[in-house]
Amino acid sequence: MRTYLRHWACCLTLLGMILYLGSCRPTVTTVAPKEKESAGYQGQGKSPIVPTIDRPVQRQWKGVWAFNDSTTYFSNDFEGARLNGVAQNGPDAFTIWITAENTPINVSPWYAFKVWSSEPREITVQLIYQDSRSRYYPKISTDGVHFRALDSARFTPINPGEGEFGIKAAPEMARIRIPVMATPTLISAQELYTSSVVKTWIDSLVEKPFATTYPIGSSKEKRPMHLLEINENKDAKKAVMVIARQHPPEVTGFLAMKSFMETLCGNTEQAEAFRKEHVVFAVPLMNPDGVDNGHWRHNMGGIDLNRDWQNFNQPETRSVRDFLVKKDSTYDFVFGVDFHSTWDDIYYPLDTVVTGDKGKIVFDWIGGITKRLPQKRTNISASDQISPTMVSRTYFYVNHGMPAIVFELGDNTPRDFLKQKGQVAAEELMRLLMEE
Repeated sequence: MRTYLRHWACCLTLLGMILYLGSCRPTVTTVAPKEKESAGYQGQGKSPIVPTIDRPVQRQWKGVWAFNDSTTYFSNDFEGARLNGVAQNGPDAFTIWITAENTPINVSPWYAFKVWSSEPREITVQLIYQDSRSRYYPKISTDGVHFRALDSARFTPINPGEGEFGIKAAPEMARIRIPVMATPTLISAQELYTSSVVKTWIDSLVEKPFATTYPIGSSKEKRPMHLLEINENKDAKKAVMVIARQHPPEVTGFLAMKSFMETLCGNTEQAEAFRKEHVVFAVPLMNPDGVDNGHWRHNMGGIDLNRDWQNFNQPETRSVRDFLVKKDSTYDFVFGVDFHSTWDDIYYPLDTVVTGDKGKIVFDWIGGITKRLPQKRTNISASDQISPTMVSRTYFYVNHGMPAIVFELGDNTPRDFLKQKGQVAAEELMRLLMEE
């Protein structure tokens, strides 16, 4: 592997890091992560109306940093990486700087990097962020496929936050200890589901005779917008629309969506009966550029895609809009789901004061999921605003008449529960739509 000694190119960044660290007198507390009470999270406030015309995006330098007389290496030269600067500040001690693609931005400080050493050793890495705090608990992998949470004994929060949820509750920085060896170790904010990994999963479902995939457009950087179509009965006229990952770090929403789609494609009597009457269209990865470039929130146009469902200035949202406009003359869209992630599980439906009886199915669906999964009560934050459409859920309802919801999963929701929740959500939706 080519190695780049890049101290000259990041002098300014490193000087800023040194000054920043020198100004801090942190209180350090070591704690094990604990599962938060799901009922406590009340959701985010009203989404602000923002312009969605392109804004500049700062690209990462990609390559390898070498330290310890060229025996310890860090890299961001892979899909999904985020690493903006590295400084060595002691024997086997390093500081990593994570910056956003542009600002202002939602505080979702994604990071992903590889580290290895020609001699086995344990290193300490401190994560610091641009105008943010340490939101994501580190995941670790040696093969890029299987991830596990870092042992809590190896995680030290610095300047812990206050409260239970939100960025103010997160520590200001985090220090982690990592054993490294010749084989690279991958450390990331969440599991790494890049565009190539998502496409491999889509292709695994397309092995089923009723599933097909095709591009419906291209992203800003010309990556294909892959659509997955589940269509067992060509005479079926009812349709469901599913999208996910408008925001790159929101992996838990993707994992729930993955289980949701696999359940709809299953061989149960319920799924087989459902597919005889319903077609399912899904765009599992709405923001492939943001994911592959390791963005915190935006696409390569520098825009939050889930604010662009009114003006459609970005190619990703236009691709889905054009697809729906084309299919609307053939299908009756009866439900729409947009999977996301946030601080904890929460539902964002439209209030029935604006949808009337047509939107009642969304609340029946939430009730069905809650009844079957009582161990984790999930809050509901309904909106009574349908203008401007701006977000996907509102656009789906206003322009295509489908009851719709933003389905949010917690950053730290246990992965086995995410799978179970995605399955139950699919089963409850099939039950309700079949009853209609």
